Amino acid sequence: MDASADGGRTAPEEPLGSEVDDRRFSRKAVLRAALAAGVALPVAMMGVPALARDVGGNGGLLEPTPLCDDGDDPTPPQMEGPYFKPNSPRRTSLVDAGTPGTRLTVTGYVFGLACQPIANALLDFWQADVNGVYDNTGFRFRGHQFTNANGAFTLSTIVPGLYPGRTRHIHVKVQAPGRPVLTTQLYFPGEPRNSTDTLFDPRLLMAVRSVGGAREAAFDFVLNVPQQPGPTTTTSTTPSQPGGGTWAAGTSYAPGARVTHGGVEYVCLQSHLAQPGWEPPNVPALWRVA
Repeated sequence: MDASADGGRTAPEEPLGSEVDDRRFSRKAVLRAALAAGVALPVAMMGVPALARDVGGNGGLLEPTPLCDDGDDPTPPQMEGPYFKPNSPRRTSLVDAGTPGTRLTVTGYVFGLACQPIANALLDFWQADVNGVYDNTGFRFRGHQFTNANGAFTLSTIVPGLYPGRTRHIHVKVQAPGRPVLTTQLYFPGEPRNSTDTLFDPRLLMAVRSVGGAREAAFDFVLNVPQQPGPTTTTSTTPSQPGGGTWAAGTSYAPGARVTHGGVEYVCLQSHLAQPGWEPPNVPALWRVA
């Protein structure tokens, strides 16, 4: 449980420490890349961290953040703590030009159990300020937003300060339309207090990197929302559009599968469930010319 605030106490800052660099492909990473096609697709497919690890008290590696895949576990819940307030303002930024603290941008997606993104999912964030104090009278560092049509969200805030008893963290409630609320917390890799905070869960580590004097973090939520994974065939003779060839949205393609599109033959590079807009050659991380 969060320690009690003490009226503006200033806690000493500690470095964020080493950042996550445990990279590997996953179905979720492929989906992220395709959803962001045209923005940062090559970077995503070259290893946007889908895992986050930290060292436990015994020196061994703790469990990684669960990957989104059919039948995988949802994002684990955590306690709400004493500082949650309902009716936060709807906004994606919790800072203004005069807000002290290291700027932090958190981005990610909200997925269901079959790795399909969830649009209009509610995310309600709250955290301590740079001094480790929560605003219990107003709504500083509190705000809610909804995922866009691709299931994506962006939060502009600061790196939260420390206070006795807890490591650095951000609170969040996530809810798909018409589904139960997930209450959990997000953590920073390399924090010294991760090994002493009894609430710390390595499955909730964000992937964090430095960008100039600011920080960028990424985390994808997997909600306990049943979804249909889609067809299991690797090819289709149904044209995706007039004259489009054999590629078809809604088809699950495996590496090595061959399709035609626009009169050109392509070979699949990564397993994925095809979506509208992912036609070759729009997503070079998924297809190459045969």
